[in-house]
Amino acid sequence: MPELPDLEIFAINLEKQFKNKTLESVKVIVSKKLNVTETELREALEGHKLTEVLRVGKTLQLRFGGGNILGLHLMLHGRLMPVTEDPPKHQIIQFQFAGGNAFALTDFQKQATPTLNPPENRVPDALSQEFNISYLKRAVAKKQTTIKQVMMDQKIVRGIGNAYADEILWKARISPKSAANKIPEPRLKELHQAIDDVLRTEIINLTRALPDVYDTEVRDFLVIHGAGIKESPTGHKIKVETIGGRKAYYTDEQELFV
Repeated sequence: MPELPDLEIFAINLEKQFKNKTLESVKVIVSKKLNVTETELREALEGHKLTEVLRVGKTLQLRFGGGNILGLHLMLHGRLMPVTEDPPKHQIIQFQFAGGNAFALTDFQKQATPTLNPPENRVPDALSQEFNISYLKRAVAKKQTTIKQVMMDQKIVRGIGNAYADEILWKARISPKSAANKIPEPRLKELHQAIDDVLRTEIINLTRALPDVYDTEVRDFLVIHGAGIKESPTGHKIKVETIGGRKAYYTDEQELFV
């Protein structure tokens, strides 16, 4: 599932290829997740230039001339794929731009969701100024669930998923099993800094690795999260445990607060 760094790169690279190009046609193949009719969608977007592509939390926003926005949530298995002579399978929606360039949102589970003019979400993004240490302290103060579950809760902070939660918690040396409201303030500050450091470093890594790509996730730079990784960079054995229904990768270096 794409997380914040992946989506940041997808947004950058989609904008590189399609910004200021006119959307000639939009074709809805699977409409069950769309919040308007196909006719309403076409009337809102066709004939307008794509002015900007942004990552907002764990979604992408395609912003068009005329003031309309199309949000794309890739869900668990959604992908953005270029449309060529051999069109991608499992298309949800397809965008054809002037000049012959096109891409599609695909998902074999048919869960990826396009939304015309999505409502504003006031939950802070993990890289926003609103997500400061004061906010984090308030967010965890009454949370008895694990810190990993809190970090992945998109109603608390947007953008962090399973893989990067593990990476961040290892960098902060906090166990993913720690009760969120038991972590002392100095360690919360370290966690807050780790969130910023890990996500921004990964964006830099992926920018270099994927200078033009918007259809591929790269996990080459993860140091903790992954079935093929046996030891942390400091030589500690990686343990695997299910937390909140998701696999967590961690080591004994990470302090447990209960």
